[in-house]
Amino acid sequence: MADRFDLTRIPREVSAVARRLAEAGHEAWYVGGAVRDVLIDQVHGRHPGHHGDFDIATSARPEQVQALFRRTVPVGIEHGTVAVLDEKGRLHEVTTFRRDVTTDGRHAVVAFGVAIAEDLARRDFTINAIAVHPETGEMQDPFGGRADITARRIRAVGEAPARFREDWLRVLRALRFATTLGFMIDPPTWDAVRASAGELRHLSRERVRDEWMKTVAGHGVKAIELWREAGVLREVWPELAGLTADHDVRMHEVAGGDPVLITAVALAAAGNASDRSAEAVRRLRFSNADVERVRRTVAALHAALPPHRDRVAVRRWLSGLGEGAADVLAALPRSERQPLEATVAGIHRAHDPLRLGDLAVNGADLIAAGVPEGPAIGETLRRLLALVLEDPERNTRESLLAAARERA
Repeated sequence: MADRFDLTRIPREVSAVARRLAEAGHEAWYVGGAVRDVLIDQVHGRHPGHHGDFDIATSARPEQVQALFRRTVPVGIEHGTVAVLDEKGRLHEVTTFRRDVTTDGRHAVVAFGVAIAEDLARRDFTINAIAVHPETGEMQDPFGGRADITARRIRAVGEAPARFREDWLRVLRALRFATTLGFMIDPPTWDAVRASAGELRHLSRERVRDEWMKTVAGHGVKAIELWREAGVLREVWPELAGLTADHDVRMHEVAGGDPVLITAVALAAAGNASDRSAEAVRRLRFSNADVERVRRTVAALHAALPPHRDRVAVRRWLSGLGEGAADVLAALPRSERQPLEATVAGIHRAHDPLRLGDLAVNGADLIAAGVPEGPAIGETLRRLLALVLEDPERNTRESLLAAARERA
């Protein structure tokens, strides 16, 4: 267990904000996920991922923070949060010590004027309820967060059911921390997670989507299994309710751990057609671009793959997928992806034409060659593309114009 926090991990710009607050007579403490991640580093000798921003909790009220710094942004001033801009324009959040007055499971009304210990008591999990003194590295850890970091344990601050009733998103945050940090969930907290699954309907779809994306990124199989065991999957993704622990989903093989592609692979593995998959992610407020990525990828995963040794078939396949080809390749199981990738790489090295824009002629050339204006132009270009997909050597102006004249 770490006795002192490694203050060398604190960015200079953040320590300058804390120092300014202290010089003005206010308490200031480093808090939040970056504190947790540095302690995990110190205890276990491993980096759990990119350290987030170092947040500062202070006794100064929001208006005092605004008066103290020249450039600020009221990012959440009703909850006591003011962002201070450093000389490079980066934001550093400073939040007044606070306690919850009322909460409905989604939003809280807070009161200021409390001590750091009371501020830590309103946080979700013990590993996130640790404060570090900016000058000494002394830690306030009233709920045993450092011991839980040592034990690799996710445990709610106080009574887990009460913490979850304050904000139902904490149910999903528990699953995210367990997945991404490789920690286990303490049994009473786990029981509360399972008992709270049905309450997720109260959350906005955007908040659920964001937690899903953070959790499955690079951790597909592990994340989905945990969501299923917690009873959360059927509440959020009924389309994935049919997945079982034995299902050959292979999300762990998705190249790059892209959460959108992991979602597409899971939906396809659960037997969802492309349109139903698109509807599912649209319901969770995925962007239009990501909805289209899912639809296109699921459709391709359900279709037959071209023989990887047949360059003509692979060129046609790539041409049909267009910009989605890279996504589909990344979503394939490794055993199917690697042989195809070798052929695709050869096609790209040879600069084989795959799209209408790759043709050596365009619509104006066809009109000049006698092809009637109108739909015939597009139809002819598509036929010429079919020719060069079969034989890229035919992609010359002379060859294509001769073929166009014959067809005209």
